[in-house]
Amino acid sequence: MHTNLIILAGGASSRMKKQTTGNNLSAQEITAANQRSKSLISVNPDGRPILDYLLYNAKSAGYKNIYIVVGTQSELFKEFYGTKEKNNDFHGLNISFATQHIPKERIKPLGTADAVYQAVMQYPALNSEYYTVCNSDNLYTAEAFLALRKTTSDTAFIGYDRDALEFSMERVARFALAKLNTKNQLVDIIEKPDLKEVENYKDASGTLRVSMNIFKFKGEVFLKYLENCPIHPVRNEKELPTALLNMIKKHPNTVEGIPFSEHVPDLTAKEDISIVKKYLAKHHKTLDWNDRN
Repeated sequence: MHTNLIILAGGASSRMKKQTTGNNLSAQEITAANQRSKSLISVNPDGRPILDYLLYNAKSAGYKNIYIVVGTQSELFKEFYGTKEKNNDFHGLNISFATQHIPKERIKPLGTADAVYQAVMQYPALNSEYYTVCNSDNLYTAEAFLALRKTTSDTAFIGYDRDALEFSMERVARFALAKLNTKNQLVDIIEKPDLKEVENYKDASGTLRVSMNIFKFKGEVFLKYLENCPIHPVRNEKELPTALLNMIKKHPNTVEGIPFSEHVPDLTAKEDISIVKKYLAKHHKTLDWNDRN
């Protein structure tokens, strides 16, 4: 089983920086949300960020080598997880940093596919190995991580039951649907599906599946699709789902959708901070790293 995990933390966090409509955050919390990467926002009484919890679950699932993709301003990440570019020891995890450089003609990063591409170029050994990719601001469970390590499929993603996600209906309706065949293999990803057609996208168990951006890839196969990923015509970014769909056009029936039914806490906007704090207080009262060997 592979032990490599690429965590995407180099995004612009633009939605987090928008003005909040609520009044449940302190001035200090609002300042941190406006200035920090989402994954480094404090979510517990000790001032530790949500990324701690993500790493905790990854270690529980057996990951060892962690590659955190950051922007050019990586100082705070290094304060939390190690001052060296490579091979920092963090509670037994081997943490390295990859920098997602922004092209001169842009003011924002070029997207998730570009982030992974820059990471595997900076750590080329990954192109001959398997690795998992996930967001830094979603709290995936150890069970989801382990499922990606255990699958024998070269490429896979966690297909979450849309109805198990504890978000507002308005928010859930914006998620793209993953269309699977009867063998749970990815056929297509449908963005903003028409409500009248949603029923047509249920899987063999009658469940609507969505991706929360956690994938397993085979480095040597996926590299060229990262390298040649086109820019999305609307969002103006190179996105992982685009690269993945281009791959299955050439290699159909090769991407497994692993069915899961659980919530995935998400730290997208300021309103999510208090929600995530409540979730962690209930499900992660302490982080016992010695219990994650």
